[in-house]
Amino acid sequence: MLFRDNPVLTRELLVNLRSPRAFVLQLIYVLFLGAVVYFYWPADSEGGRQVGSGVARRLFELFFLGQFFLVALVAPTFAAGSITGEKERKTYEMLLASPLKPFNILTGKLLSSLSYLVILILSSLPLMILCFLLGGILLSEIARAYVVLILAAGTFGLLSVAASSFFGRTSSALMVSYLIILPLAVLCVALTRTDPNDPRAREFVSFMTVSVLPPWCLAIWTVVAIVINRRLLRPPDVGSEGKDVVDEEEEMKYAIGVVIDRDLFPDKLFAPAKRTDLMPDGTNPVLDKELRSEIFSQGTLMLRVVIQVSMLLSIPLMAALLFLRSDRAGYYVAYVITFNLLVGPVFSAGSITQERERQTLALLLTTLLGPGRIVLAKLLAALRVSTVLTFLLTEQLLLAYFLLQELWDRFWTLIVFLLIIAMTCLVTTTIGLLCSALSRKTSVAIVLTYMSLLLLFAGPVGLNYYLQGFSSITEERLAALTVTSPYSAAFSIPMTPIKPNGFSNDNPVLPPSIKVEMIPGVPLPVWANFLLLYPPVCLLLFGVTYLAFRWRWWRAGAGG
Repeated sequence: MLFRDNPVLTRELLVNLRSPRAFVLQLIYVLFLGAVVYFYWPADSEGGRQVGSGVARRLFELFFLGQFFLVALVAPTFAAGSITGEKERKTYEMLLASPLKPFNILTGKLLSSLSYLVILILSSLPLMILCFLLGGILLSEIARAYVVLILAAGTFGLLSVAASSFFGRTSSALMVSYLIILPLAVLCVALTRTDPNDPRAREFVSFMTVSVLPPWCLAIWTVVAIVINRRLLRPPDVGSEGKDVVDEEEEMKYAIGVVIDRDLFPDKLFAPAKRTDLMPDGTNPVLDKELRSEIFSQGTLMLRVVIQVSMLLSIPLMAALLFLRSDRAGYYVAYVITFNLLVGPVFSAGSITQERERQTLALLLTTLLGPGRIVLAKLLAALRVSTVLTFLLTEQLLLAYFLLQELWDRFWTLIVFLLIIAMTCLVTTTIGLLCSALSRKTSVAIVLTYMSLLLLFAGPVGLNYYLQGFSSITEERLAALTVTSPYSAAFSIPMTPIKPNGFSNDNPVLPPSIKVEMIPGVPLPVWANFLLLYPPVCLLLFGVTYLAFRWRWWRAGAGG
């Protein structure tokens, strides 16, 4: 009953694995891995391909790190909606009323969510075996790598299912899952990165993989499974369609840690108090509704978790990247950018799709408000919340610039950092709203937004790192590839005197002295090109969003 006759597992596997998308995605993934192997292989003077243990070792590490972060990024997208999807489809109570025990439901949801991810991981096994045949890699290392990947998939998937059981929306569960999983993944990689030429380091990694990691993962699985079982045994009120009845005053009484008070600063910046009087003339009712009611319709748990986790992570990062090494301020800004990349789409990618899912879009389109005012209100509401939450993390940056004397002579860089963060907030919100206008489901809009942002923000940095070994590509061309990334913009700001080779101590991506002529005849540093590029791009994206929404408004009017 646990595996073979589990109806939840059977139904989910039939729906997910038989879809054409599953085969197409696996084909694209395998072709991408094959392309990486082909182009990463250096060519010799005769045009052939060099084969050696050093190349095999680099490919092995590249595949392992790539798949590890693939697991960290993809596992929440599959598992975070496993239970919230039932709530959104209004089938959650029917599932709990079935003869299935909570553990059977948990097992079915978890295995069905991770089965396709495990298939993708195993698809790279032939390429891993190719690295083994080239020499320099032990078969036991490949086996340990796949054990780590499967354990990571199980841990990350179970944490995502736990988040899914505590929230009523997939967007909230997805964001909290990322806030927990991504720092955990980075910490695991940082602890296991050692010199491959050091035999003691390799023995240490082997010992951690075989003796320490499995029992710790099993312990985490046990604790999280117990928490999920207790949550499923105590469901929300019957008739609530899987949603808890939330009273903000009662929630504030029993809240642990951060408490959101709408009447105090800075809470009232992103959570103004509920209106008790009539709206003044000229007020946009959609904007007023979004800020005062929509964000808190499911309570403040999600926002409190986001604020507490982000602040907790910012404290050690502030000490390590600002006060102990002031030249590493760009790394702390990268942390703030990553936070906004995770948080921003949650408030914008569901702005329009949630109206459709609640079946209120037709009512909204038939009001006296024009489509322009509606779309602008959705954008401003999401932008206001994500920007305020993101800038809460810049307090540490401001503190460092005021207390550290070595940063006083570069105070102008603080203004540039803040502009880069603000521009990132605008980009994430605009792209999320566009995906919400083009999609039918919130989950699809969120995943599409995350993929687009990763392609724009993280993709250029990875591509630049990969292409640095090619002598035919100049540094100016490499810099031109990275102008869409706020990470490259933050790292391109010189925090220390530039060395003769053009690099500064804090910049692992590009020399700060490299300039790009995005405007012909006007060479500018990467950060300046980034700040000049995105305002017209965001305006264009907003125009496309408006046209997409207006088309739906026209269809609603024609149908009426």
